[in-house]
Amino acid sequence: MSSAAAAASSSASPVPPEDDVCSVCHDRFRIPCQANCSHWFCGECIIRVWNHGAAVQPCKCPICRRLINLLVPANVSDDQNDDPQLQRVLGEIQHYNHIFGGAPRSLTQRLQDLPFFIRRLFRELMDPQRTLPLVFRARMILMVILSGVYVLSPVDILPESVLGLFGFFDDFLILVIVFLHLAAVYRSLLLYRHGGH
Repeated sequence: MSSAAAAASSSASPVPPEDDVCSVCHDRFRIPCQANCSHWFCGECIIRVWNHGAAVQPCKCPICRRLINLLVPANVSDDQNDDPQLQRVLGEIQHYNHIFGGAPRSLTQRLQDLPFFIRRLFRELMDPQRTLPLVFRARMILMVILSGVYVLSPVDILPESVLGLFGFFDDFLILVIVFLHLAAVYRSLLLYRHGGH
C-alpha cells in the first residue's frame, strides 16, 4: 500500500499511529482501543489498568489522567473474527462500555471530549465503507442547516451591528450547542455499536 493510500485509509478508519506504542505495555498495539480522551491502548492493557483499580468506577487515562468512559476498538478484519482472545477482549470492552458509557458527565467533560467525537464523526463521514444510520444523518443535516441559518441571519438575539464583537457571542454559543449535541448523539451511536446498550 502506498503512503498516500495508507494516509487516506487511516483518516477514514481510526487506527493508532504506526510509530506509536501502547503506553501501558510499551509494545506494539494488540487489539487497539481508543479512549474518549483520544489516546490509544491495547484493549487488554487498558482493561488490566481498570481491573487493578476500583472496578466500580472508570479508570483514568494513564497519559492524561482523564476519566475513560468510552473505549472504541479499531475495526477488526474478517480473518481475525474467529480469534478467541480477540473475542474475549472485545467482550471485556463491551462490558466496560456497558457499565460506564451511560454515566452522567459534567459539561467540562463533554467539552473535553468534543474534539474526539467530532474528529471521529468527520472521519466516518469521509469513509465510503462506513454508513451512518439515516436518522442520524438527517438529524445532523437539520442541526447544521438550522444553526447555519441562525449564524448567517441578520436577525440575532445579540445583534453584531449594535454590540460589536460581543454580538458574536450568541452565534458562538449556538455552534457550541450544535457540536455538543452532535457529539452526544454520535457518542450514543458508538456505545450502541460497541456494546454499551
